[in-house]
Amino acid sequence: MKKIAIVGTGQVGQATAQQLARENFCNDIVLIGRNKGAAEGIALDIQHAIPLYESNSVITGTNNYSDLAGADIVVITAGVPRKPGMSRLDLLDSNRVIVDEVVTSVIKHAPDAYLIIVTNPVDILTYHAWKLTGWSRNRVLGLSCILDSARMVSLIGKQTGYSVREISALVIGGHGDAMVPLPRFSRINGIPIDVFLSNQEIDDITERTRLAGGDIVGLRGVSGFIAAAASVISMLDAIANDRNHILPCVAVLEGEYGYTNIALGVPTVLGGRGVTNIIELPLNDEEQELLTRSANEIKDKIDQLYSA
Repeated sequence: MKKIAIVGTGQVGQATAQQLARENFCNDIVLIGRNKGAAEGIALDIQHAIPLYESNSVITGTNNYSDLAGADIVVITAGVPRKPGMSRLDLLDSNRVIVDEVVTSVIKHAPDAYLIIVTNPVDILTYHAWKLTGWSRNRVLGLSCILDSARMVSLIGKQTGYSVREISALVIGGHGDAMVPLPRFSRINGIPIDVFLSNQEIDDITERTRLAGGDIVGLRGVSGFIAAAASVISMLDAIANDRNHILPCVAVLEGEYGYTNIALGVPTVLGGRGVTNIIELPLNDEEQELLTRSANEIKDKIDQLYSA
């Protein structure tokens, strides 16, 4: 991948551009925002840091959608941020208008790109972007459960004292309060977490995972951005370097888990052709019930979106 475009100069967009420049697997980074001066200034600041990163990336800032031309991947972070008292679903009306504008420009200027949606509510807007493009579902995906799973790993590490490098955790479903953390699929160096944690501790971690994003909003007044950007980078790396990496992303379902006409956080195989496979987990009755509840919440909002 020689060119990656990031649309949105808010904190997630800035952090994604900075971390991408540091990773040094993309030659050409374009940061697009409504304010040309702001986009150019952010890009210039990051460019000054690139020699210290020992990176060969070049980043430019612009407010012109025509600069999407030639992009291999486009990341959409633009949108109204979440504030205290708001759920991610509360952002739908405002952010749909923004996504409509950006996706229309992507179709025009970068028709062969892969598209990653970060703007909330990401599940619904990923589905909406896919419908707008008419592209194959492997090319349109969203960020959610990578971030949620990382938060769960962090909580397990803090509770047990073990290195997070040895911990794996998995969250599926919607990117909201109805997300589905899966303790049964979580491990510390391959050992199930219930060997190390009591049922009460596991239940507490599960609940704190669901509330982690809201905790950040409550403490600082707006959404977090550093972990979100790091999660985007893992997706970009998987596609750009053809990793065939198993990552829980928002993907459009065509019968998987019994659902169609919905985008939902599920384990995907992510590589040079985008989403190359969706892994269907053998869920137990309790896990399936939670996933059904999460999926129904998203489906109801999608239905509302298209019936309005």
